[in-house]
Amino acid sequence: MNDVLPFRSLLTPEGHALLDEVRGTDPADELAVATRLRREHPADLVSAALGQARLRQRAAAKFGAEDAERMFFTPNGVEQSTRASVATYRAGRLRELGVTSVADLCCGIGGDAIALARAGIRVLAVDRDPLTAQVARANADVLGLGDLIEVREADVTEVDTAAYDAVFVDPARRGGRPGGAARSASLRGGGRATGGRIFDPESYSPPLSWAVDAATAARVAALKIAPGIPHEAIPAEAEAEWISDGGDVKEAVLWFGAGVEPGAVRATLLPGPRSLLGRGLPDPEVRSVGRYLYEPDGAVIRAHLVAEVADSLDGGLVDPTIAYVTADELRPTPYASAYEITDQLHFNVKKLKALLREREVGTLTVKKRGSAVEPEELRRKVKPQGPRSATVFLTRVAGAPTMLIGAPANG
Repeated sequence: MNDVLPFRSLLTPEGHALLDEVRGTDPADELAVATRLRREHPADLVSAALGQARLRQRAAAKFGAEDAERMFFTPNGVEQSTRASVATYRAGRLRELGVTSVADLCCGIGGDAIALARAGIRVLAVDRDPLTAQVARANADVLGLGDLIEVREADVTEVDTAAYDAVFVDPARRGGRPGGAARSASLRGGGRATGGRIFDPESYSPPLSWAVDAATAARVAALKIAPGIPHEAIPAEAEAEWISDGGDVKEAVLWFGAGVEPGAVRATLLPGPRSLLGRGLPDPEVRSVGRYLYEPDGAVIRAHLVAEVADSLDGGLVDPTIAYVTADELRPTPYASAYEITDQLHFNVKKLKALLREREVGTLTVKKRGSAVEPEELRRKVKPQGPRSATVFLTRVAGAPTMLIGAPANG
């Protein structure tokens, strides 16, 4: 409760005025600004306002500057909230499934509830942490969504969701956030989220088994999980979807209920969205490196849909354990980035350095898959110089450490 009182003070006229005054404060100037403001305002309020300013700057990448400058955050809330583009996509899919009301369990600071409400969906947002619930309620109000979002401070395992069309569950997957609460160490925002990632689904809070039971009891449900969840842990009655945004894998979602295909697997790429549905294809054959190398999107790899991409490209793998697809023709696909390969070398730093010097390569992009060599380490050793650019892939080809040199393909 120690953090709740300073947060409430931010919601007063004095708090709002302070937040306006410290907006955009440079971290290098914080001490001088704090010293000046503490002459006229309580020290706890000044610290809370400066903490919010810092958190809002960090949150802009997820929520956009316009929303982030008005919203309230906790350190864990910034770290663990869903990116707005992903939450908007998921809310749109729930809307397509005919959902008009959702119980958002483990709501955190309200990022998903905001996206749901903006899609016209009525939301019950539940979190057991007092500060987190206060922040979620303030965010609903400041964004003008208070009529659609009811925030309740409660244990999600004790909430009756029968009156809602759908359930959305976002269990905690880091230590230090008990019961689905995005608990902050303080309002000051100086530290990162506490606790490490949790990889065992039964160590989620609440556990995955409870979340699945809650999901299967609803007409429609979406359960957010870590992208690295083992496929064997996915319930047979769920559709599994991996979502990336701008090439970065953001989350996996298990879908249940009406309108969902049990056992289906898909990768969805944002912006778009573009969705690749699994067809149960066998692993692609291994081929010698052709003219083009395709790097599948991370969501495709996590969803185990590299075979679907390879099939669409008439391609194969460079190695049975590596998710690089090779092909002789350049074909457009939104699910992989294409590179034209000019050289294939056994791993040898001296030979690579000589080749790059000969071609006057000064801008070197290093990608790796199946290699222990760090890109920065390789760049230091080859010391690229010159006006041209190239991409080197550190990988394995038929089990052998290999360097593939090329550039992004045109067309």
